Amino acid sequence: MGGGLLETNNQLERFTKDKRNKKIIYSILGILLVIGSITLYKTFAFYEEKKSFNILKGRIPDFGYDIKLLSVVVDDKKSESIPERGLYKTNVHCTNGTFGEWDYNNWNLVLNNVSSESKCSVEFTSGLSEEEYNKYIEAGKALHRNTYRGKDITSYYTDGSLYTRISNGTFEDIYVGDYIIANEVTWLIADIDNYLYTGDTQLTKHHATIIPAKPLMNIGMNAIDTTEGGYVGSRMATETLSNLVASDGVIGKTFGNHITEYRNNLTNIINKEAANRGGTIGASGGYVWSLRKIDLMSEINVYGSTVASSSLYDTGVDNIQYAIFQLKPEFKNSYNNNRFGYWLKDVGGVATFAVVTNRGTSTRDGSSNQNYGVRPRFLIG
Repeated sequence: MGGGLLETNNQLERFTKDKRNKKIIYSILGILLVIGSITLYKTFAFYEEKKSFNILKGRIPDFGYDIKLLSVVVDDKKSESIPERGLYKTNVHCTNGTFGEWDYNNWNLVLNNVSSESKCSVEFTSGLSEEEYNKYIEAGKALHRNTYRGKDITSYYTDGSLYTRISNGTFEDIYVGDYIIANEVTWLIADIDNYLYTGDTQLTKHHATIIPAKPLMNIGMNAIDTTEGGYVGSRMATETLSNLVASDGVIGKTFGNHITEYRNNLTNIINKEAANRGGTIGASGGYVWSLRKIDLMSEINVYGSTVASSSLYDTGVDNIQYAIFQLKPEFKNSYNNNRFGYWLKDVGGVATFAVVTNRGTSTRDGSSNQNYGVRPRFLIG
């Protein structure tokens, strides 16, 4: 009987242990289930948040999973994709206070005041006139020119689409302050189409005005201390800048045949007896029209006004301030908290040209053969 009781006690102990183990297993499974549910919920919530974020930024998500939030109709037929750029009239309808409009330049939908319950539809109808299409493009271009963004668009340079986006006049996803990094230089979009229709022979090509973020080198305007021959006759204009846009120069290597030629009226005569705007002697006395690929900026391009410029001949077609200096004035003498000075093309006197100092002041240098920064501008398209 003792053996029977012992066996019963062993069975009871095993049963108790099995029961305890099952409780532990069930508890672990329960905890894992709760954790899994929380993880799934968080993942779904992140997924929903991500979709809302994409729409909020104006990017169209994959229609395969987001058709409930956005629907597209092309010529009265439902579509799972946006039509290729074309002469379409657009009509945007959104719910729950969301405002939407079609951006013809970037060819995408821009939404504001988006909520989780928002739904939008875009209707595309053929028949938009080229005149109306161009009006939309011009309105969008003005927005791009008056908006500082500062985005790295090197990928557009690398795949070659940069030039298409400029030459077709849409400036798709290109804004003032955007930059390209190539050949160890950061190149800034300084302005958009700002020389369009200028020149004795008008410039009709769409273009972006480019400047280096910092001076490319330091050198004198002339080998000797003089302004004889004006800006167009200086060593800077005839040699230094020409070498930069040559095929083996840093600008030529970077942008090649996409550098756009333009006509500019540049000083070529110095009146050594004339009083200049600064109250000293020596001023530009004339200019000549020249076919150019590159030039230094004028005082007006940088400051929006003349300061040390000697006469009206110094300005020419460079008579508006670049958008980048309107929107980011600190860029006139600094970039990434690094300060610098550089030459401008305005004659300042018998032996001086205008400069931007590293302190941000506008002045003329004491001698044109002194080394100063070279921060030119050129056009691409």
